[in-house]
Formats: sequence, structure tokens, C-alpha cells
Amino acid sequence: MYAQLPPLNSIRVFDAAARLGSFKKAAEELHVTPTAVSHQIKALEEALGTLLFVRKTRAIQLTRDGKLLAETAYSVLQQLTNTVSEIAKAKNSITVSTTSSFAAMWLVPNLGKFNQLHPSIEVAVKTGEQVDDLDKDRSIDLAIRYGVYDDTLANASCLVTEKVGMYATPSYVESIADGQVANLLEARWQNSNLPQFTWHALLKGSPRDKSRYKVSQFSQEHHIIQAALAGQGIALVSTLLVKNALAQGWLTQYNYVEKAQQQQGLSYYLLVPEHNTHSHSIVKFKHWLLEALR
Repeated sequence: MYAQLPPLNSIRVFDAAARLGSFKKAAEELHVTPTAVSHQIKALEEALGTLLFVRKTRAIQLTRDGKLLAETAYSVLQQLTNTVSEIAKAKNSITVSTTSSFAAMWLVPNLGKFNQLHPSIEVAVKTGEQVDDLDKDRSIDLAIRYGVYDDTLANASCLVTEKVGMYATPSYVESIADGQVANLLEARWQNSNLPQFTWHALLKGSPRDKSRYKVSQFSQEHHIIQAALAGQGIALVSTLLVKNALAQGWLTQYNYVEKAQQQQGLSYYLLVPEHNTHSHSIVKFKHWLLEALR
């Protein structure tokens, strides 16, 4: 189909000479010698069977055929440059799909660390509880999902399996000690297929007086954590998601149920569609996630 087209490099050299009106200036732009430019132009003229430039003592001038080719060459090379730049820019932009809670409580607070390591890679975060079809929706480059990890999934990597613990503000813990009725906060998953972590299960067989506590449910873990941070109760929640709040001293672990141990929770795992597995930006983001959550 393209058998009659001359080599792209000779078109680049011709375009530079035509734009700059000089073999010498074209050589400087392309970082080659003027002789190399002259040879490329001569070879192009021989391939086309026509003169493209009139050589004068200190100048060159486009012929009629040269002007025609110059207009087309400039347009095509500019369009090619724009397309390549657009693709390169797109490859340095990643869209991550994940749950609202993971985005709010871990990913967004830690994303600055990735930006420091890879400032040229832009990361956009898309949240929601729906399961996106990564093969059909090409606007999403990878997904961080939550649930029971299946190691038979193609192009999947387990990032971390969480623990579930009990957390409250120090001031709320003090108020419980003073006899206040405890408000126990827990999640009720929208996905009924996921195992539930409930206060009822923890309190089963406990000597706690039922009149001394009440249970409040939320559909999102980050809502539970926000309620706990506001001093509204004791959150039964992922230790991963409260890590920052613990480090800042905003929350503290408080085992309201005596002798209760942290329970193993569900997993966060990464899914990368087949068409993105070789993207350098996505590979770097994946390695960062694995290191950060190790």
C-alpha cells in the first residue's frame, strides 16, 4: 500500500530544509551534518524523479514540486507529532477505579508519595461500589477491588488482607468509662455476597449489658470512621483504613469486647486488564502499591 512512499526520515530532512530555507540550518535542527542533509535531499529527488530545490550560491529555493511536497510534508508531520504526543500524554495518565472508602481513607492520603516518586504520571481516582468491566470500559486503566481474593483471576495481584479492629477517639473512650451508653458503629455491605463483620457476632456470649450499648450501621466504612472521628462511637472497621488516624492520635484502639482479637478481614486486590499489562506507568503504579501496602 505504501510501497511508493520514500523513507520517513528523508521526508523529515526535506521538511526541515524547506521550512528553514537552508541545508545548514536543517542540519543544525536535526543534529546531523549539512552533507548528510544534502545527500538525503538528493536521494529523495532521485526517488521522485524531480528537483525539489533550486540550489543557488548561498541559498536554496523550492521548485513548484518542492512547494507542493513541502505543504503536504509539514501537514502530515505535524499531525503525526500531535498524535504521538497525545498518545504519550495518555500513557502518563492513569485512571484508577476503587471503592469510596479505600480512596478516601488510604489512596488519596498516600497518593502524594507516589507523585513525589513519579511526578510525570498523573493519577485520577474514580470511586464507586459497582464492578466496572475493564475490558469494555477503556477509560479505566486498572481497578483496586475489595472482597475475597481469588488467585485464579487473570492479571490480579493481592495487595493486602486487612484486619478488623475496634477504634474510637480517646475522649470517647473516657466517656464510656464514665458510664455513658456505648454507640457501636459497623458497616452493612451493599454487596450481600460479602461476609459481614458485626458487633452482634462479637458480643455473642459477652457479659455486656444490652441496655448499655446500641448499634449504628453505615453503608460505607469511611462514614463509620468519620463518625468515630467526630466522637460518635466505637468503629468496628479495617485497621488499614484507620492507619492515618491512629498515627495522628485522632483514634485509638479500644477493645470494647473483652479478650476480643482483631479479626482477619477481606482483601484489597489489583486488577489490570490485559491491554494495559505492559504500560510503564501502570507497572510503576502497581509496584508502588505493592510496596506501600506490604
